[in-house]
Amino acid sequence: MARGICLRTWGRYACFTRPEMKVERVSYDVMTPSAARGILEAIYWKPAIWWVIKRIHVLKLIRFTNIRRNEISWKIPVGTVKKAMHDLVTPVETVIEDDRQQRAAMVLKDVDYVIEASFEITELAGKPDSCGAVDPTDCEPGKHYEVFRRRAQKGQCFHQPYLGTREFPANFAWIEKNDIPSSLLRGEQNLGWMLHDLDFDNGMEPAFFHAVMRDGVVDVPAFQSSEVRR
Repeated sequence: MARGICLRTWGRYACFTRPEMKVERVSYDVMTPSAARGILEAIYWKPAIWWVIKRIHVLKLIRFTNIRRNEISWKIPVGTVKKAMHDLVTPVETVIEDDRQQRAAMVLKDVDYVIEASFEITELAGKPDSCGAVDPTDCEPGKHYEVFRRRAQKGQCFHQPYLGTREFPANFAWIEKNDIPSSLLRGEQNLGWMLHDLDFDNGMEPAFFHAVMRDGVVDVPAFQSSEVRR
């Protein structure tokens, strides 16, 4: 197990969508562990490591707002894309004016979090990549820690991290554990069952845990613990 890291992330809006909502999007009260992992992977990820979320600090008061967004009512079928790749003639297109729909969403406003996490070295560490190259330093946790720290301090990322959905970009900054600001929230709040992550070894099966926030901090159980239900 590598040394722990802390990352502060904030933004104007966020939407960590509840999977039980089918049409209109409704956000969880706080960031989900899977969304936190996505932000870390946007900054630094390799097959040799797997991010493990430990805690999520909620620094600001939880505020919701309603917005309406334009979406399209369908997606281009995979079969159409494959056919177009084969014959180079089949059109792959959608007409926004014909397929536009307006949908409501209940999203979070003015969010500010600190993600506490660590990473595990996977079985792919030290093995050849897709080009056949082998990096012997992949098995060294200190290397991955330093690379992530430098990238986070410089604001570097592979793609723009986002707060739940891509239209809500996330700002981020490296932060030391001793410098985590105090949360504005006090007391204990039961957040109910929350999405932990997807089990990629079992057909992307969703896994949930009973989230409780104490003084603005949500402790995240280990993915393989008995607290996580599938």
